[in-house]
Amino acid sequence: MVIDVNRCVGCQTCTIACKHANDTLPGVQWRRVVDVELGEYPSVERFFLVTGCQHCAEPPCVPVCPTGATWQREDGLVVQDYDVCIGCAYCAVSCPYQARTIAHDMRWYYGEATKQEEAVRHDERLGVAQKCTFCKDRVDEGLKQGLKPGVDPEATPACAAACISSAIQFGDFRDPESNVSQLIAGPHFQLNAELGTDPQIKYLYTTPAIPGRPGGSAELDEERLCDPAHPLVGPLQTLWDWRAAMNWIFGGIAAGFAVMAYLASLAGAVHPDRIPALHFVAAGIMAIGLFCVFLKIGRKLRFWRAVARPQTSWMTRELYAVAVFYPLVLANLLWPSAILSLLGGATALVFLWCQAKILHRARGVPAWRVPLMPWMLLATGLLEGMGLLALLLARFSGLGQPGVLVPLAGLALVAINAALWIAYRNTAQAEGIVPLARRVIGDNSLALHIVGHAVPALMFVLALVNPALLQVYLGVAGAAAIAGGAFWKFTLIVRAAYQQGFGVPAVPQRGSGTRAAPARVQGTPLRGAPTRMKAAAEQGSGSP
Repeated sequence: MVIDVNRCVGCQTCTIACKHANDTLPGVQWRRVVDVELGEYPSVERFFLVTGCQHCAEPPCVPVCPTGATWQREDGLVVQDYDVCIGCAYCAVSCPYQARTIAHDMRWYYGEATKQEEAVRHDERLGVAQKCTFCKDRVDEGLKQGLKPGVDPEATPACAAACISSAIQFGDFRDPESNVSQLIAGPHFQLNAELGTDPQIKYLYTTPAIPGRPGGSAELDEERLCDPAHPLVGPLQTLWDWRAAMNWIFGGIAAGFAVMAYLASLAGAVHPDRIPALHFVAAGIMAIGLFCVFLKIGRKLRFWRAVARPQTSWMTRELYAVAVFYPLVLANLLWPSAILSLLGGATALVFLWCQAKILHRARGVPAWRVPLMPWMLLATGLLEGMGLLALLLARFSGLGQPGVLVPLAGLALVAINAALWIAYRNTAQAEGIVPLARRVIGDNSLALHIVGHAVPALMFVLALVNPALLQVYLGVAGAAAIAGGAFWKFTLIVRAAYQQGFGVPAVPQRGSGTRAAPARVQGTPLRGAPTRMKAAAEQGSGSP
């Protein structure tokens, strides 16, 4: 699809045509027109940006889907199978274009159903991800009838067929003679192209008479990008809420505890014969996190479908780790052995790494996709696990003798976590974390350093220098380590999860002051202006 920003007048005909063709619910828009105002008086400008699913050549939503509900056709269209989707929203948080929606309840435009709405209701879309399909049914049916998409309206997406200014053009980029291929022979841009998604909606911003200009300068300074009302600023995602955060919190504690308990048994700080029981405790804590995930998905009875894509989805791999971990824990309880304890600890480590990669692969949220994220989640899980182990060693003397090994290991993990968080914050802007998220990260860093780093470090040091109160210091250190890990995970997943927003690298040259369009290049008409209008202009008989 090619969209001419100069031609779009913001009439919203495309959004209404999309709603009419696809029968979307109130509040659900597969095609949107963003009203963008830039600059400061007297140098201001306004244009309209048509957005929606970009049908990326490298779609980040496809590999993360655990069920295979999101997939890419041979012709490049990214489509959704409503009967397979479980509504986990992984595709939605992985999309850098705010293109996916999940509606959990049937809503009506006038409060109660009309005959028309009842006639076209789509119950299969409730509780699952939905998005623009480029009207694939119209395209497919048109091709069967020998029509050409982008030329014949019946075979063209509704938004393009209805556009009153011909600002939206549809066709085949693989055909060099197609209308869209010819349109992008000149200057054009793609939204958020730096993310490597190769979006297949391309935008024209210049005309033969009035060249466009580079965007992303003064009108997108830090102050404006910290304004949630700015049309190019991504909103806070709400699909992964506190329930998702609880999965990472409880899952991280459980997996980290299983790993650290086993390592402590090798070092002599925990009796090896206690590992089966400790791994059973870890399994119980992990179950709480998994239950929170179950509460979050839109189609709960389809949860079993999430095992379908281990080749690409870290969410599926996490479930495979769970499927191995629980039988190992049960077998170790019934037939205790060193091998089963080792396998249980190793599987817990795999689970922890899967959790770390799940968040990292959500490319629609800049605060999550940074390279440090999986290492931060891994290190935090191990620190939380050490914290729980310290708590239990302080409470139950029969588990083992912590000696100096547990405080020393705790100190090392605190130092690693503090260093990772400092590096994460210091590189946030360079890594592309949006200003609103950076503000949340900065506002909460002091509390995290105090609760999650300073207090545990101090308590571990006191445990080393004053063994008489070892159990007290270990208990406080463990509680603080767990609290710190839970605090930053909740902050990052729920409060700092601002979406990508729209990066516009070039804009039309129009408006007032320094943004005003220059004088039209002599003799160049508007793109696509009718021949009779050009002739009238040349003869001086009137303005086209």
